[in-house]
Amino acid sequence: MQKFGGSSVADADSIKRVARRIVDTHEAGHEVVVVVSAMGDTTDDLIDLAEQVSPAPAARELDMLLTAGERISMAVLAMAIHDLGAEARSYTGSQAGMITDSAHGAARIVNVTPGRIRAALDDRAIPIVAGFQGVAHDTKDITTLGRGGTDTTAVALAAALEADVCEIYTDVDGVFTADPRIVPRARRLSSVTYEEMLELAAAGAKVLHLRSVEYARRFNLPIHVRSSFSARQGTWVLSDQAQQDHIAQGTAAQGGTPVEQPIISGTVADTNDAKITVVGVPDRPGEAAAIFTALAADSINIDMIVQNVSAESTGRTDVTFTCPQGSAAKALAALENVRSAIGFTNLLFDDDIAKISLVGAGMRSHPGVSATFFSSLAEAGVNVEMISTSEIRISIVTRAGVAGDAVRALHTAFGLDADGEAVVYAGTGR
Repeated sequence: MQKFGGSSVADADSIKRVARRIVDTHEAGHEVVVVVSAMGDTTDDLIDLAEQVSPAPAARELDMLLTAGERISMAVLAMAIHDLGAEARSYTGSQAGMITDSAHGAARIVNVTPGRIRAALDDRAIPIVAGFQGVAHDTKDITTLGRGGTDTTAVALAAALEADVCEIYTDVDGVFTADPRIVPRARRLSSVTYEEMLELAAAGAKVLHLRSVEYARRFNLPIHVRSSFSARQGTWVLSDQAQQDHIAQGTAAQGGTPVEQPIISGTVADTNDAKITVVGVPDRPGEAAAIFTALAADSINIDMIVQNVSAESTGRTDVTFTCPQGSAAKALAALENVRSAIGFTNLLFDDDIAKISLVGAGMRSHPGVSATFFSSLAEAGVNVEMISTSEIRISIVTRAGVAGDAVRALHTAFGLDADGEAVVYAGTGR
């Protein structure tokens, strides 16, 4: 399975280069299935077009519009492969058997029935599948999986076909310890566990879609993140045991020199969240549940949550949470609808924030990580507004304007800086 992002198929020359790579893999004797994103910024352009004709585009029609980008990519890539002497057949998500629920704009895959893809492989053809899309099992409408959903298409299809590996081609040479556009001296990781990659993706790393990693972990499917602009080895996303085997192979390759899993895998900045504070919530059982039930009813994903200590004089408290900026307006509307029932006094909104995260499985067994984390941020003049942790992650919210400084300070403090600068071939992150 090979997936190519928008930067890899951005123009005619890029498509020809990708076609050559696919045909070379096919001629080497491998069965190849390809999943493609829309060309370059096509999806953004289509969203802009929709917003020009309608301030609130109907979700069903917006999905129908946005899937056009991937259909263009799949068709022109199939044409390029034909010109190289191989047979290619292009398929939409629904033709490829991507069955989803009916949540337009954020549909989830409920089944994969790749009969036509399997038949194409049996005929020695190369199937080219439009990513990011499927068909609802109940309404039969076309759906989309959300931004970055082509990764999930590729992994789900690879799992259904029992592929050996899913190669995710992007515009950098793998998964790095930080975004090389922010930290030029970021280091490429040879391998990373599903657990660490899930935390990195949830924290805002753009290189892999969160749900694609969840899917790969469920089916124990190796992912190889690499660049379509070079032939270098990339980063393997593996189970814990498979990563240990990978590390052992690296040890053997270095003549027996011990190679340990690093304490920290990476640091990530995400400036796409918003912070909402529900002010003056009555401090009694059930009120927090009422807040988040209202948000859940509108399918709003919540990340960090902080509740202040109740003021004795008023018996009220404030509840603050973060959510994607694209969901903020809907979240505010949902909360206004339950204001009288809950009895809170006000809503505050702030989208000038950044979430800064540090991820690493080594945190479990190495003391002092938190001390170094907060000390380095303090020295960089970064003020902490919210804190959230897991067993292998520390996240904070701060001002968006200091996101780059925060990431670079953490990257240096934890010894992640490489000797040279990372190469970014195209610059979009996918």
